[in-house]
Amino acid sequence: MRDGLWALTTTPTPTPSVGDMVDPALVTPGPWGFGVIAIVGVAVILLVWDMLRRIRRGRYRSEVREELDAEQLAQEQAAAAEAASEVDDEDIDPAQDRRA
Repeated sequence: MRDGLWALTTTPTPTPSVGDMVDPALVTPGPWGFGVIAIVGVAVILLVWDMLRRIRRGRYRSEVREELDAEQLAQEQAAAAEAASEVDDEDIDPAQDRRA
């Protein structure tokens, strides 16, 4: 058994001969492969550019919407304050001011 293990561990592995090697021209992508990869790369760049443009547009719209909401809230608060001050002025009785 010891001789069998020794034979298995010392047996050299076969190396491929020159005739068994694959032609490198057959495993390269060639001009068609380059063209396909170039088209995919351009498509990815255009999609990312469009996505960034849409994200930027959405962000600007939300900022404008927040500004308009803040302006409307300020106008409503100003109108409410003005209405409250008018009510206070109307509550004063001029006849009571003359008696005092």
